[in-house]
Amino acid sequence: MSNNSFGGAGNSYTTNVTYGGAQPQGEGAAAGADASVIKDTTTASFAADVLQESRHQPVLVDFWAPWCGPCKQLAPALEKAVQASNGKVKLVKMNIDDHPAVAGQLGIQSIPAVIAFKDGQPVDGFMGAVPESQIREFIDRVGGKGGGPRIEEALAAAAEARAAGDAQTAAGIFDAVLQQAPDNLDALGGLAEVLFEAGDTAGAEEVLARAPADKADAPALAGVRAKLALAAQAASLGNPAELEARLAANPNDHQARYDLAMIQSALGNHAEAADNLLAIVKADRSWNDDGARAKLLQLFEAWGMTDEVTLASRRKLSSLLFS
Repeated sequence: MSNNSFGGAGNSYTTNVTYGGAQPQGEGAAAGADASVIKDTTTASFAADVLQESRHQPVLVDFWAPWCGPCKQLAPALEKAVQASNGKVKLVKMNIDDHPAVAGQLGIQSIPAVIAFKDGQPVDGFMGAVPESQIREFIDRVGGKGGGPRIEEALAAAAEARAAGDAQTAAGIFDAVLQQAPDNLDALGGLAEVLFEAGDTAGAEEVLARAPADKADAPALAGVRAKLALAAQAASLGNPAELEARLAANPNDHQARYDLAMIQSALGNHAEAADNLLAIVKADRSWNDDGARAKLLQLFEAWGMTDEVTLASRRKLSSLLFS
C-alpha cells in the first residue's frame, strides 16, 4: 500500500503482493503448472509479463531465490491457490539473484515477497511463507471473492455511508458485522479507521488489538495502523510555517521538505505531501538512503490503494523509477 509499505499477511510490506509458478519448492516453473496462469519473468520481460498484463487481470509477483528456504515452502501452496482461483489472478515468479533490479526498485528487503499488480501498479502484497488459507484470502481480496453475500453487502453499505460522511452509521454497520464475525478484517479495519478519523486514536488501537495475532498485519488493517504511526510521528515534527520558511531560503533542504510532507499528510493534505516527497526522489534518490521513496510507499498504504492521490502519485513514482 496495504503495508507497505503495503500491509501483508504476517508482516509489513513496502508494497504487498503474490506470485508463484515454479518448479517444486520455488525453483522455476512447477511441473504440471498451467503456463497460462503461472510463469517466470526477467527484468527485460517484467513490463510485458506484469505491468501490461495487470491491465487485464490482477498479477501476483513472487520474488524468490534458490537459497531461500521459506520461498520453497511458499511456492507449492501459492501455485495451488492460484490454479484453484479459476482465473482470478495470474502468477509471475522472479528470481532476485538473477534479476535484482525490480525488487530493489520496489523496496523488497526480505523474501519471499508477493506483490499484486493491477492496472500497471503494485496494489497489495505480503511477505513470508504464510499458510495456504491466508494465500486464498489474499487472492480473494485482490481478485474478488464469492460467498458471504450478507456480510459483503453490509460492508459495502458501510463504505457507502462513510463516503456520504455518515460515520456513525458506518461504525454501527461495522460493529454489527463484528458481532457476527469477530475476526472479519475488513470490518475491524473499517471501524478502526472511522474511530481514527473521529479523533479517537485509543479506540482505533483497541479495535486493531482484537485482530487475531497471525493476522495483525493483514492488508485490511495495515492502512489504519500506518495512519496511527504517521500521526504520532507528525506530532513531533514542529511548526510547518518554520519548515516552509527553510524551504523558501533553500529549496534543497530535503529534511525540511520531508518533515513538512509528514505534517501535510497528518493534516490530510495528501497531494502536497506526495509532491514534496516526489520532489526529493527526483532531486536525490540517495538522500537518507532513499528515505523519501520508502516514506511515500508507507503513505500510499496509509491513504489506501484506491485513493486518488495514491493512484496518481504511484504513476508519477513509477515514471521516475522506471523511465
